[in-house]
Amino acid sequence: MPTPTDPASPQTVLVTGASSGIGRATAMELAGRGARLVLVARGEESLDETAAQALAAGAQAALIRPADVTDEDAVRAAVEDAVTEFGRLDVVVHAAQVMAYGRIEDVPREVYEQVVDVALHGTAVVARVVLPVFRRQGAGHLVVVNSVLGNIATPLLGSYVAAKWGQLGLIRVLQQETRDEPGISVSAVQPGGVDTPIYVQAASWTGSTGRPPPPVYSPQRVARVVLSTLDRPRRIVQAGLFNPLITAGFRLLPGVYDALVGPLLQRMAVADDDVPPTEGNVFESRPEGNATEGRWRSI
Repeated sequence: MPTPTDPASPQTVLVTGASSGIGRATAMELAGRGARLVLVARGEESLDETAAQALAAGAQAALIRPADVTDEDAVRAAVEDAVTEFGRLDVVVHAAQVMAYGRIEDVPREVYEQVVDVALHGTAVVARVVLPVFRRQGAGHLVVVNSVLGNIATPLLGSYVAAKWGQLGLIRVLQQETRDEPGISVSAVQPGGVDTPIYVQAASWTGSTGRPPPPVYSPQRVARVVLSTLDRPRRIVQAGLFNPLITAGFRLLPGVYDALVGPLLQRMAVADDDVPPTEGNVFESRPEGNATEGRWRSI
């Protein structure tokens, strides 16, 4: 039986968050390998666009399955459709995420909880549905797009930091719980700043939208890191040039880090525009804002 990373065999890959940003870029990179794609996100209109682009880029097939990753029944249906249509499910790339800016005391409770739910409970839903399929097959790879903010903390992003720390902890648990099945891999990819629309689509109670902190990676560059992780499975993979340095500063020099992080965040990760309080796309898809790239120069 072909292995999930056998280049001679087309992979069946389910991608969450496929309507925008890293998820969409990953779908395109996989399409270039001739993968059979199952594309999951909340907005059907944007998924249609992704599917058309993927087929043009070389995907053997591109099914769209609109679903919120916190909806277990919908995620289960998408996975079952993938197995029914293609006979197996080799890879799941879980990239769905929403974001909110603002102090903990300012971000409404329901917004805070939704940001955490999408990352933490959404990942648990995906794992709960996907891992039994992988176990039946004796093989499969789950890659979760986490963040450098799964290792550090910054002001104004408390809900996202809590979401990504919790998500990384859950990923490590999943890695431990699948040690009994050598054919199953669970990986985390941790980007730094990436040129995607998530910053403009985010909820905000700061008076401004966000922006990716430098050095800004292109979503395609992060997608290539995801694919390299499929080719050579690893537990945690960085997709940010300064991620190790920033993480070391947070852990080894906490006083210095805390003194610098607020001013640096305001200077390099806040757009300094003028927007009223907004829920962004936290609760529902905003297809007009979905795209692979954002509006920032990237490397």
